[in-house]
Amino acid sequence: PKHRAPPGSSYCVRTKCWQGRHLLRLPDIAIILVRTLLHYRELNACLLHEFVVMPNHIHVLLTPAVNTSLERAVQFIKGGSSHAIHKERDQKMEVWQEGFYDWTIRDARDWHSKVEYIRLNPVRAGLVSTPDEWAYSSASGSFPLDPVPARYLQIPSGAKAPLLPAQTPGLKPRPPEMPNGEPEGASR
Repeated sequence: PKHRAPPGSSYCVRTKCWQGRHLLRLPDIAIILVRTLLHYRELNACLLHEFVVMPNHIHVLLTPAVNTSLERAVQFIKGGSSHAIHKERDQKMEVWQEGFYDWTIRDARDWHSKVEYIRLNPVRAGLVSTPDEWAYSSASGSFPLDPVPARYLQIPSGAKAPLLPAQTPGLKPRPPEMPNGEPEGASR
């Protein structure tokens, strides 16, 4: 079923490899998946805020474009990566399990808890000591990310401050777009 969240909502999405296989532990396949995430970000199908590629699943914090549903954004990621894996590895294996799990981000506190969860996933799994050591994650600081949407910047009074920054340091996010689709500050 389609989600009933308003346009511009952000989601934390998790999807698993077919039958829980550890397909994404292979560096060339993990790289294909990361390239796919970045490709659809560049095509403006979604804003990509955080991600981590684990050996048998992925977590992505994204905001679908106004003309893209959450289901379609996930279809781009799963279908695009499957197609690229089949083409580059000359294989026709099943890559993804059907469906996905998602969480609609409610507020700034929720946003920051999902960012922390995504970044710490490889640490909790014992794969690395610190989030930035995991090469297939936005926490590595190696990938362009989109900024936190304004609706998630305000932390309610009395709420605990986030443990991790909202964005990977040193990255240059895309400038925000004006309603006419032009980057903010662009000359006419």
